[in-house]
Amino acid sequence: METHQKDLSYFRLRLQELLTTSFPEKTYDVKFIDQRSSWASNAYEGAFRAGNPVSQCNHIADYVLFEGLYFSRFDTVFQVVCNEFDTTMADEELRPFAFKMLPVCDPVFTNYKLEDDFAYSSEFELLYTELTGTIAIWIEENGLQ
Repeated sequence: METHQKDLSYFRLRLQELLTTSFPEKTYDVKFIDQRSSWASNAYEGAFRAGNPVSQCNHIADYVLFEGLYFSRFDTVFQVVCNEFDTTMADEELRPFAFKMLPVCDPVFTNYKLEDDFAYSSEFELLYTELTGTIAIWIEENGLQ
């Protein structure tokens, strides 16, 4: 039981780190975090008991833990802000500004089928361009408040 709790804590911390970095809108979703970390812990334990090598157990647990979390809307907006608008604000303002732009950019994302490998698709460039335009228009209308 103690080992299981250690695993659960390990998976919870890994998931929280990813959410804080790339999915800040999910950072405080306790139910999601608890459920995912529990599933990953159980998947790891089941794979281990089935005789899989530790590396395979980790791979299985990671698949469960991070499913649907490979393409980040926030990371994409942050990338656009850093690449296209970095000269208009200080470095320490980039991340907070990207977080502020996330809801502004939400309508743009709805035009795309965002799957885990979307960042490697041909449509990503179109999304990037559209996000750049949306943010530029917002800045023009509202300034860099």
